[in-house]
Amino acid sequence: MTAYDLLIAPFADFAFMRRALTGSLVLAVGAAPVGVFLLLRRMSLMGDAMAHAILPGAAIGFLISGLDLFAMTVGGIGAGLLVAVLSGLVARTTVLREDATLATFYLISLALGVLIVSWKGSSVDLMHVLFGTVLALDDAALQFIALVSSATVLTLALVWRPLVIECVDSAFLRVVSGTGATVHLVFMVLVVLNLVAGFQALGTLLSVGIMMLPAASSRLWAREIGAMSVISLVIAVLSSAIGLLLSYHLNLPSGPAIILVAGGFYIVSLLAGPVGGVIPRSLPRAHRTA
Repeated sequence: MTAYDLLIAPFADFAFMRRALTGSLVLAVGAAPVGVFLLLRRMSLMGDAMAHAILPGAAIGFLISGLDLFAMTVGGIGAGLLVAVLSGLVARTTVLREDATLATFYLISLALGVLIVSWKGSSVDLMHVLFGTVLALDDAALQFIALVSSATVLTLALVWRPLVIECVDSAFLRVVSGTGATVHLVFMVLVVLNLVAGFQALGTLLSVGIMMLPAASSRLWAREIGAMSVISLVIAVLSSAIGLLLSYHLNLPSGPAIILVAGGFYIVSLLAGPVGGVIPRSLPRAHRTA
């Protein structure tokens, strides 16, 4: 088997593979930098919680219209934003912290979403909602993913400086400009939109993986936020392409294959990353001389 057969033929010969690759690459453009900011703001688990939070809304859309992109997207966005707002309100009006509130909401959301899908649909429909169907992306799904990624890149370009400042010192941003709450809200909307876009390809359980695993890997290779964003994007792109090739040649589920490849990049980064990796930290350091 030649290199062409291994790397290019699956995409050249099959339209569904080209669609899957296009959707995955475009999704990575928006999700990867959002994941970096989630990581730096110590909100990694919030991304996972929000991914589960969109499930009931998507399930209600499925209950009303079946596997209709528009209905499930509107439901997912509404549910995600509702959980984000409610968790913030509960954290500010009770003794519970926001992480505990999000944990309770996402568990309730996951159970409710599975119940709703199982009520009307089959086990195949449930697997579609939970794990996505990246190999079955249609024109509407690709257009929606492209729209979300484009909006994410444009919005990040506009609020990049406040987001960076908030990662370093959120109190300073509130004192100097008073835009901290607005920037946080805009960022949370971007998180929800990218999770809903990822839901089209990877399902609610795996959509956060393409967001957080490349971001965590990039943290072990760079210190600057710009460099981390570029590295996370490269890792997300490579994970998508390699995962799709593995799923084609080895007859594996495509979504889990993509996320497992991203997990492999994370393990390599954990071991060899120059910024805090296990191997570089274990090497003897040269003594400084006066």
